This record gives sequence, C-alpha cells and structure tokens, in this order.
Amino acid sequence: MNLSTLAPTRYAEWHHPYKTSKKFSKKVAYFSMEFAVHQGLETYSGGLGFLAGSHMRSAFELKQNIIGIGLLWKYGYYHQQRNSDRTMAAASIQRNFNFLEDTGIEVTVQLHDNPNVKVKAYVLPPDVFNTAPIYFLSTDLEENDHISRTVTDFLYDSNEATRISQSIVLGIGGAKLVEELGGADIYHLNEGHALPAFHYLKNRGVTKEQMVFTTHTPEQGGNEERNAHYLNQCGFFGRHLSDFELAPQMVNGDNLNYTVSALRNAKKSNAVSALHKEVATRMWKDFEGISPIISITNAQNEKFWQDPKLSKTKEKGDVNGFRKRKLDLKKILFEEVLKQTGKLFDPDVLTMVWARRFAGYKRADLLMRDIERFERIIGNKEFPIQIIWAGKPYPKDFGAIDTFNRLVEYAGPVRNLAVLTGYEINLSKKLKQGSDVWLNNPRITREASGTSGMTAAMNGSVNLSTNDGWIPEFAKDGINSFVLPEVDYRESIEKQDQIDSENLYDILERQVLPTYYQKPEKWMDIVFSGMSDVLPAFGSGRMAKEYYEKLYY
Repeated sequence: MNLSTLAPTRYAEWHHPYKTSKKFSKKVAYFSMEFAVHQGLETYSGGLGFLAGSHMRSAFELKQNIIGIGLLWKYGYYHQQRNSDRTMAAASIQRNFNFLEDTGIEVTVQLHDNPNVKVKAYVLPPDVFNTAPIYFLSTDLEENDHISRTVTDFLYDSNEATRISQSIVLGIGGAKLVEELGGADIYHLNEGHALPAFHYLKNRGVTKEQMVFTTHTPEQGGNEERNAHYLNQCGFFGRHLSDFELAPQMVNGDNLNYTVSALRNAKKSNAVSALHKEVATRMWKDFEGISPIISITNAQNEKFWQDPKLSKTKEKGDVNGFRKRKLDLKKILFEEVLKQTGKLFDPDVLTMVWARRFAGYKRADLLMRDIERFERIIGNKEFPIQIIWAGKPYPKDFGAIDTFNRLVEYAGPVRNLAVLTGYEINLSKKLKQGSDVWLNNPRITREASGTSGMTAAMNGSVNLSTNDGWIPEFAKDGINSFVLPEVDYRESIEKQDQIDSENLYDILERQVLPTYYQKPEKWMDIVFSGMSDVLPAFGSGRMAKEYYEKLYY
C-alpha cells in the first residue's frame, strides 16, 4: 500500500477538530489490533474491532480527548469466499484507502535482528466516519527489506515471528508515534497485543499510574504466551533485557504471558462484563502483582447500528409501523440470502440468526446435535422457521472451518436454512435489522461479553441465549429475551452440550415459536422491552464515559 504521495497533515501533533470536553480532558492513547468503523476500512476481524470502532465513535460524540492507535493491514483480515463445492475459501485482496492522510511521521523499531525498521503513520480524520482520530501504522515502505514490509500485511498472521513483530510495531511503534504527537496522560491497551508499549514506556519514564488494560477473553488463544528469551531476541521489550531483568517477566517456566504481564504493568484493568470480571479474577488470582480488575461491560454505538425507522416506531409505540419496517428490513436481508444461496425466504416467517466468529465454544452447530428433533422443528408447518448462519472462522482454525462446511453441506438442499459468507459490518447490519430472533449459545463462562446481541436488540431482534457474557446484566427471561437455564460449567463439555441443546429445543418449541405466531401482542411486548432495556445501558456512550470515570482517573 503506497500512500506516501499524500501531503502531510495537521494530525502530526495531538489534535482534535473539536474542543474536548472538560469531563474527558485527559489525553488517552488507545491501542487496538482492530478497529471496525466502516465496511470499506477493512482493519478488523470481529468483536474486538466492532467494540473498538463503537468506542471511537462514542468518543467523537462525547468530545473525548482520545486517539486510537492501530495497524494498517495491507490485505485486511481475509475475504470469505466459497470454493466450487460451496465450502469456505479465504482470499487475500490488497486494499487502498484514499481517505487516510499521511501524518509525515516515521519512527524506527527493532524487529528481530533488524534495528532499523521504518514505521509510517497515517491517520483517519474524525470527519470521515465520525470517530476520534485513529492512527494506522504501516511497515510497507520502500526503505524496508521485503520481510519487514510484510509485517503489516495480514491481521492475525499465523506465523509466530510475524505475530510478534506485529505486536512490536503496534506497541513500540505506537508508543513512539504518541511521543511524536506530544505524549499522553493515559496509555490504554485494548487486549494484550500491544504489550511491548508498556515495556517501552517504562524505560522512558512513564509511570504505572498512566497505564491501563482491558482483557477481553478467557480463551487461551486470546491470552498469548511465548518464550520470554525468544521475545527478548525479537526486540519485544524495547531494549535487550539481562537474564536478571527477564526472570521476573516469566511464568509457566520460561514463558511470558501477555495478559499477566499487562495486568502487572497496569495501575488498573477491566474485564468486559460483570460475569467476565468474576471469571478473569478467578483465572489470574494466583499470579502475584496483578492490578485490580474492575468491570466495564462492552457496548455498541446505537447511532451506527440501530435502524432509525425502527427506533422511531418503537418510541411512538407504533406496533403496525414497527412490523411494516421490520418486513422491509427482512426483505433486504432476504435479497442477500437469494444472492448467495439461490433461496427465496418468506418475510412472514420467523427468522432466527446465528452470526459471529466461528469458534468451538460458540457452538454454531448446537442446533444440530439431535438431528431428528432439529428436523421436526424446521419441518413444522404450524410454526414455520427460517434459520441463517453467518460468520468467519480464523483462516487456520480448521475445526471451525469444518463446522462451517458441515453446516453448508447440510443446509444446501433445505429450503429454509442458509449459510452466508462475508460476515462484516454490512452483512452484520442486515442480519441484526432483518432477524426476529438472535441466537447466542456459547458454553457458559467462555464468552467474555458477546456484543452482537446488543445491536440485535437495538433493532428489535429478540435474544435467545445462554446466560453468559453481557446477558446476565440484561436478560429478563420471557420479558425482554429468552434465556436457557444455566448449566454447571464444571460439567463435561459433552454433558453441557447435551443439556443446552435439549433446553434450546424446548424453548423454541414451547415458547419462542408459539409466542410469535399465537400471541403477537405478547411478542411485541418482548421486542419493545428488549429495545428499551438495551439502551442506554449497553450503548457505547455509557461505556466510553465509564472508561474515563472508572479506568483513566
């Protein structure tokens, strides 16, 4: 990606085009591997990016003195496509963005044995997508050798050396960028990917009181752990540490755990739901020197995600107007279903969606555990149902890809089932605005927050969920949502899946479908209650305020 011909911008110093609010005057640098602010800016893979994007939008609306720091991915994440047999294929397509501005700032980082890798900073000006300023870093410069240029090619590159280099560029390159901009009062790591920033900043005299951290997941893959000696050789700490200096960084033998290190370096950290706070505290309690973990529940930006016409009909209590608009939105969604699958869905039929990243614990295929019972549900003529799955597995998560492909194979000949590709912002909006029910069935304690159900509820899609993540803070079973009875998370996976699938079938057959078709007034009460209860409690304005009030001060 070559944007070097662009003229340098005024964003070469700490600058906002608006007067920052006195309540939010602290200068905050927010480091994130992903930012999802628009379909056309493909610098995200899923939930972490959606969260960061909503945060930056609400920061703009609240006039907060915050900037985002991310990486400019030359090929983005990946384009989800299909092979000729409709199984999943991952394609890489180079991206170019003419709305980014060249800051004129270049910094140097050490990557492995190369001490002079150039990192260039571009900026997304706030008025492009109504966000706080977001700076994107790239190593794709002519001055760099070929390997260094490829570091910012792919989000979540599967090569270990490249992933480490990405953390160094984001963390140390980002910290050096902030220095060029005049420094910050607070350095906030959104997950542990930018951990090198904390180590570099300590060497530069930045105190622990200026460092805060958000942990996003109890999953092992989201809490990276690598050999500390190898990280030291790679330049991970901003300088070469002696064995004496390196020893306190190690856990589990010679390893450095990114989350543990971030928790130890931060003055304060947060989990992303009340339940996740309990889980995270339990996970990390045996490690000495970690910061207090508070709860700031994730949220999403309603101005971006909520259909304004649906919102207006709800505020007026206009049931007929709401139903008419929902039918229109279902037709828009079903055009996508037709385009991708050749199937014509019926707007008068209850439509349920499961859409998020494909991962084992999220259980995209839980509905198919008892195939005979599932087929009775999808074949019920009295209470018809249409089901859509969508989501992107990590491109090297072959178990998740197998689940996706199995669903595609099964759904192929079934007229009321569809599996869609390209679960990014545009499709996500269509699914949330056009669905009647939003299915969320992770194993309990495994989903730290899970924000997709928030934006679904904002659009009158009723949550059908296990009681995990943000759901315990929102759900009133049978009033604003439907919630599966809790299963003991200490039970075997086999036992959990058996009980949860049986409860899911029961709730669909005895509550969700009969209510939708036989008690439409009751259904609308549930829909409107969900829309009322999700805002403002789970709007990102609340979240952005809490970060200043609870984490930054």
